[in-house]
Amino acid sequence: MRTLVTGAGGQVGLDLIAALMAQGHEVHASDVRVRPDDAPDARDLPWHMLDVCDPEAVRNLVARVRPDRIFHLAAILSARGESMPDVTYQVNQGGLYNVLEAARLEGITQVMFTSTIAVFGPGLPPSVADDVPLQPTTMYGVTKASGEMLGAYYSRRFGIDFRAVRYPGLISAAVPGGGTSDYALFMYVDGVRRGRYTAFCRPDTTIPLMYMPDGLRALLELSNAPRSALTRCVYNVGAFSPTAARIADAVTAAIPDVKIDFDPDPIRQAILDSWPDLLIDDAARRDWNWRPEFDLESMTNDLVPRLRAMLTDDNETEQAPHV
Repeated sequence: MRTLVTGAGGQVGLDLIAALMAQGHEVHASDVRVRPDDAPDARDLPWHMLDVCDPEAVRNLVARVRPDRIFHLAAILSARGESMPDVTYQVNQGGLYNVLEAARLEGITQVMFTSTIAVFGPGLPPSVADDVPLQPTTMYGVTKASGEMLGAYYSRRFGIDFRAVRYPGLISAAVPGGGTSDYALFMYVDGVRRGRYTAFCRPDTTIPLMYMPDGLRALLELSNAPRSALTRCVYNVGAFSPTAARIADAVTAAIPDVKIDFDPDPIRQAILDSWPDLLIDDAARRDWNWRPEFDLESMTNDLVPRLRAMLTDDNETEQAPHV
């Protein structure tokens, strides 16, 4: 199956591409940035420079590649998005519109979209199901909520097979990329590379989290599910919801002598407090048999060795002589 991935250089993109290629799919990657060093080489992965805010460029690429499906990942995340809400709107909202229009005009059936717990807002119960009111408090959340609705409109009006997962905070063996949930990943990354980290949240902060392998599997399983089995376009997917203090304990148990403390940032803490503690994902479990495989402990056991290897390789690359 030929697949086009937008935002391919981001946190989810490179891992998704690796998973797709491992399954034997033909993958075309696109991003506004040049190919990163850790992407597969050009013989196996065509890399297309693409600004999703340019509707003509988006349509031209879709017409040239003729993918069977599009995974639309291009987005500006929550913390970074609050510093430039105008650009976040253009990229997140305008970019999705351009992709959906290109799919409609070029006859591409399936568009996969990554949404987020940031579509929720204050005043909700700690555990939220798929159909609670969406009251986002960030531009990132606003554009993801409106993106869900735009995709559902294209599904009803034009027959686009639009499918989306609402992700918890994602944790992977990568350097954090500007999300408000990144305090969790920074505990691991800075725990490995510096032996210390000061989290920008309170110890009792609790949000849904997910390890990246589960996140990728959820996206791929939803893409591959029979359309007849699905009862909705957008699905919550859940995994585990530890407090920040419990994550710190898990990191401390895995990395001897690490020091983690807390110094809450009022702006980011307010965003975290607006999100639910737990995602109810009954619809995903019923419709396409979604089940997470990792909890906090098993993720920690898998993640820490991966980060040690990644950060050691990065350090050796930085110290290598240039010839």
